[in-house]
Amino acid sequence: MYVHSDCTSRIVPLRYVGSLVSCLYIPFHNMAAVKKSPFIVTLEINLLIVALTLLGLTSRLWNLSHPPAVVFDEVYYGQFISLYMKRIFFLDDSGPPLGHMLLALGGYLGGFDGNFMWNRIGAEYSSSVPVWSLRLLPALSGGLCVPLAYQIVVELGYSAWAGGAAALLILFENALVTQSRLILLESVLIFFILLAIMSYLKFHRQQQTSPFSPRWWFWLVLTGVSGFCAVGVKYIGLFSYLLILGLAGVHGWQLLGDRKLSNVLVLCYLGARGMALLLLPMFLYLGMFYIHLSILSRSGPHDHIMSSAFQSSLEGGLSRITQGQPLEVAFGSQITLRNTLGKPVPCWLHSHKNNYPIIYEGGRGSSHQQQVTCYPYKDVNNWWIVKDPARQDMVVSAPPRVVRHGDTVQLLHGMTARFLNTYARRCCPPFSPYAQEISGYIDYNISMPAQTLWKVEIQNRESDGDTWKTIVSEVKLVHVNTSAALKLSGSALPDWGFRQLEVVGDKVAKGSHQSMVWNVEEHRYGRSQDQAEREEELHTPPQMDVGRNLSFMARFWELQWKMLTMRSESPEHKYCSSPADWVALDTSIAYWHHPRTTAQIQLLGNPVIWYSANAGAIVYSVLSLYYLLRQRRRIHDVPPGDGCDVSSIDTHKVLPPRSAAITCAYVVSAGTWHTLQLTGTLCLGGWAVNYLPFFLMEKTLFLYHYLPALTLQILLLPPVLEHVHQHVLRSDTLQNTFSAVLLVWMSSIVLIFSKLSPLTYGEPALAPQELRGLRWKDTWDILIRK
Repeated sequence: MYVHSDCTSRIVPLRYVGSLVSCLYIPFHNMAAVKKSPFIVTLEINLLIVALTLLGLTSRLWNLSHPPAVVFDEVYYGQFISLYMKRIFFLDDSGPPLGHMLLALGGYLGGFDGNFMWNRIGAEYSSSVPVWSLRLLPALSGGLCVPLAYQIVVELGYSAWAGGAAALLILFENALVTQSRLILLESVLIFFILLAIMSYLKFHRQQQTSPFSPRWWFWLVLTGVSGFCAVGVKYIGLFSYLLILGLAGVHGWQLLGDRKLSNVLVLCYLGARGMALLLLPMFLYLGMFYIHLSILSRSGPHDHIMSSAFQSSLEGGLSRITQGQPLEVAFGSQITLRNTLGKPVPCWLHSHKNNYPIIYEGGRGSSHQQQVTCYPYKDVNNWWIVKDPARQDMVVSAPPRVVRHGDTVQLLHGMTARFLNTYARRCCPPFSPYAQEISGYIDYNISMPAQTLWKVEIQNRESDGDTWKTIVSEVKLVHVNTSAALKLSGSALPDWGFRQLEVVGDKVAKGSHQSMVWNVEEHRYGRSQDQAEREEELHTPPQMDVGRNLSFMARFWELQWKMLTMRSESPEHKYCSSPADWVALDTSIAYWHHPRTTAQIQLLGNPVIWYSANAGAIVYSVLSLYYLLRQRRRIHDVPPGDGCDVSSIDTHKVLPPRSAAITCAYVVSAGTWHTLQLTGTLCLGGWAVNYLPFFLMEKTLFLYHYLPALTLQILLLPPVLEHVHQHVLRSDTLQNTFSAVLLVWMSSIVLIFSKLSPLTYGEPALAPQELRGLRWKDTWDILIRK
């Protein structure tokens, strides 16, 4: 069906009216004047997109400051916002920093100073907290997902009716509305995923019509930028971006097989994709961390997780201790040795006056010598003196004799004057029976001579002549007599060991595992030979005046490694759920409850939309399998759609004058196999990559983790319905009946949304009987006051 367009004086298909709803009307007899005048601007406004945008923003921004209290995970993200405002370093192992920085930007624009205690859910916000400003970005992101849904479906080749239906499904999905009205990141993640998909589809259309044009470059670059933003908000966004990269790879492979294109042109096409979709996101990823680390320049509560070098690069904290200390370790140096593993907690080589018990639990005997452990706190008993085995003096000479890779040293405990010692096969540690016990040597005169020589092996050296450097050098201390390396086992000792961590000698382990690697954190040159004076010297903090900074790349790689490998152990949460519960909406989350009334916010989806999306995925899968089997029998129920013969099309009577390629793109519609494949790849494939990985994750999971997958599954439903209406139901009677059913179905979605809206927006307060009426499943945790 076609309508006349006043703007072009041409006939255009009805489903493209949404792209040219209104424009500046220019009479036909004035066209010559228009061509001559350089000041005429033609404006195209899609009124449907404008209307959907306004509806989406209204649904998310309405009464955004309610409730004026901390709601569920706002207590978690709010802490990070406060740390940004105070420029205090923190480490979040759940995701990269872009999302946190965007939320903090809202706080900054709202004048938030970070002075609010995000200590409990339900805490009332003070007047100094700009609640509306902090919730604005997630709300805008959620509202803009509505027109993006329309654009994606239309760009896939479906009608404006299907695009409008997709937008309305996103608009009336209660869980998406709830999640986007709070200081949370799921709506921001979904927005960037949809923006990346839409940008790539528009780029792919431009590839068919006007490659290397400004629009072609714009959509290609926007695909890379929005894909980076999805990954930068949460790492789960990486799966969606990999899906787009895979699709771009398939299209690139098709270009590679086009013999009509020259080799140079193919290289240009592939090179442009590589730069925009790979190199640009990588540089943006580095830039994100550069900004993050530039802002968080002050020492904070998460410092201890990082290495000594990283800590010393921050203002305050360790940097106040390590500034100006000697760089090169020399014979006579007084040092503390930190294990670089940092698991289960960062700790320092430690000893104290208590001895190992004579008999361990289990009946094994010990050396009964002085305990050596790894202590997770700074303490005066963490200090050791690097002694030259060939000399008796324990002071730094002038000039200092520096320790180099391969040198042999003795480590003397500063407070007890015991040498670090171990034996082969004579005594085993309490929890590591195949390793060697590490102790402070005590001469009992029972034929147990001291074995206190240790070889220094610098793991990150540039040459074999490198010197042992403070903070920078990562060293492995290897026992000369037994070739056992000093290693943190990680086991906690019993009460007799004060629950400190076990240190062993391990000669089985090879390489430079972090449990065997140590670095000097605090360092001073010893000046006293007398034991009493030396103890006093250890109690006196040195005076420092110069800082040592770490390069950005070194800090980036360390922070990246910590984020990817460190996993905080979170206890089982009351509202956690498994991925199997999400598809059928068998769970909900009580986000907020008014302290005096029944008003509450529940993360609860629209059941009609959830079950319809599941049904749409099943119908699509069945239809695709049916078409594949039929095509195997050389029966094509739908045209391929990967090309068309435009020679038989009178473009002057049917479409505006366009190139053959874009005419072909218009002819490709919802009934083509190519369109169905592309739809399934992006929508059903997007659902899979955003849902299935959660089955492999060992972390506490919640219903909101399913929302990105749900959004893409929803986008699949209108294309399936349109395809069934146009190409499966052949008779007019069936089509009309199906349309009536769809109208009733959409009305039920709006009705259910209205019924659940008090739980979505947190007002008005419902009576207990009304709340019981909304508990349609026993697993829904709707709170009812008695």
